[in-house]
Amino acid sequence: MENSTITRTKRTQRDYSLAFKLSVVQQIEQGEVTYSQAQSCYGIQGKSTVLVWLRRYGTLGWSAPRDQLMAKLKETPAQIIKRLETELKDERQHNLLLNEMVNIIDTEYGGNIRKKYLSKGPEGFKPKAK
Repeated sequence: MENSTITRTKRTQRDYSLAFKLSVVQQIEQGEVTYSQAQSCYGIQGKSTVLVWLRRYGTLGWSAPRDQLMAKLKETPAQIIKRLETELKDERQHNLLLNEMVNIIDTEYGGNIRKKYLSKGPEGFKPKAK
């Protein structure tokens, strides 16, 4: 037998067209395939190549949590106070809205949703003597 040498060339970086990248991202965002399935199906070598495409061309906000975290880390104490005051104001308005909804249900539908507090106090929980 002859010594046949098979020369293997290592694949280098492959350039993908923008249309190809967008179609892969669209398939992933529509739920047709996962990013790892798309990677193996289309022969994309890089482990994070498809993830980079999702961050760059995707519409689902793939990098939003990290960006929000970084924004919160860069806040000054005055900005933190202002943000928390705004969140508190929003929560108070939400609470008022929910209370009003419960009032409407109570008056119009005859329901009694509110928690009934015990009037006995802590003595009512003592075990009775035999």
